[in-house]
Amino acid sequence: MPTTVPRILIIAGSDSGGGAGIQADIKTVTMLGGHAMTAITAITAQNTLGVSAVHPVPAETVLAQIDAVVGDIGVDAVKIGMIGSAFTARLVAERLRALEQPVPVVFDPVMVATSGAPLADEATVAAFGELMELATIATPNLPELQRLAGAEDDPVSAALALVSRHGCAVLVKGGHDEGEAIADALIEEDNITSWQGSRIETEHNHGTGCTLASAIATNLAAGMSLPKAVGRAREFVRVALREAPGLGQGHGPMGQGRVRLDAGPIGGPRLNQVTVTVRDYDRSVGFYRRLGLRQIVDSKDNYARFETAGGGTFSLQVDPEEEVRATTAVYFECDDLDERVEALARAGVAFEHGPRGQPWMWREARLRDPDGNIIFLYHAGENRRFPPWRVDDEAAASR
Repeated sequence: MPTTVPRILIIAGSDSGGGAGIQADIKTVTMLGGHAMTAITAITAQNTLGVSAVHPVPAETVLAQIDAVVGDIGVDAVKIGMIGSAFTARLVAERLRALEQPVPVVFDPVMVATSGAPLADEATVAAFGELMELATIATPNLPELQRLAGAEDDPVSAALALVSRHGCAVLVKGGHDEGEAIADALIEEDNITSWQGSRIETEHNHGTGCTLASAIATNLAAGMSLPKAVGRAREFVRVALREAPGLGQGHGPMGQGRVRLDAGPIGGPRLNQVTVTVRDYDRSVGFYRRLGLRQIVDSKDNYARFETAGGGTFSLQVDPEEEVRATTAVYFECDDLDERVEALARAGVAFEHGPRGQPWMWREARLRDPDGNIIFLYHAGENRRFPPWRVDDEAAASR
């Protein structure tokens, strides 16, 4: 069978706090639809406040991990983060150069943790050049960029110097700069692509560099061009920052696991937004809030948008003159279907029928909103996407 899932080899250190390193990489690759494989270079004891211990993994064990996964599963892209030592960096570069089929390599030259703890000594930083020689792109933050480039103060000049010296593209990241606006620039040998955005104010930004680099690697493995891979990776990082769960007393982890439908796997259109027409704003907003939807847009009397627990959005378009025809049903899946329906019924919400088993192996309760739009609260579990009669791709294509 042909491989359809991007296979990403992550060569990096472990973060016991789950915010950065291998842990952030695995979450990112998984949410973007890839398969994450790891060669752990160091074990760290750290949390949101800092790093208290680092134990490098012997270089031969790092290489053994690489050989084990590449020889069996294969690899479509490589992400390199914390490398552990200069010796390991040189051996990893040698091993990657020996791959039968060259693959994109994303190098995130980790030198200092978000808390300020050093994660690479001078000898290791000096060895980074060998990794940059084989990298498709390097993604240093601004302090790392200046340290790699030497005396260059201007970030773009520093990046151009590294591109000229090593031949890989360099992403200039504006996160360490000051101001409300953030500008990132992808510097290639023959092209510059830039992005602008507003700063997301949060202390929970541990693992941004790891997340960005892993997202780029996954996107490259899926066949995207480098500028597109970087652009989509930026979107993933920004949503993950907004979804940070607020854990810990310092620089907390991001919310990679909550980026579901915003920058998800490649493979076709994603259904993540449904709009229905209603005639009375307040009446309809009250109804859907009672169902348990969270309102995120409030354009009084005209439009409302809600967020569902799965990350999809549902909105109301108000038109007092419209005659609403209930020709389409909207389904909201509830893991607590029976309890939710019972609580809503006790609160006065009228159902046309309560939870009921259906021949298509769902249980569903039917009701209507104040304007007559058909709504189902249901639970299908695996039978929504994987019913016993699911057709395969070849059968669907032959129709």
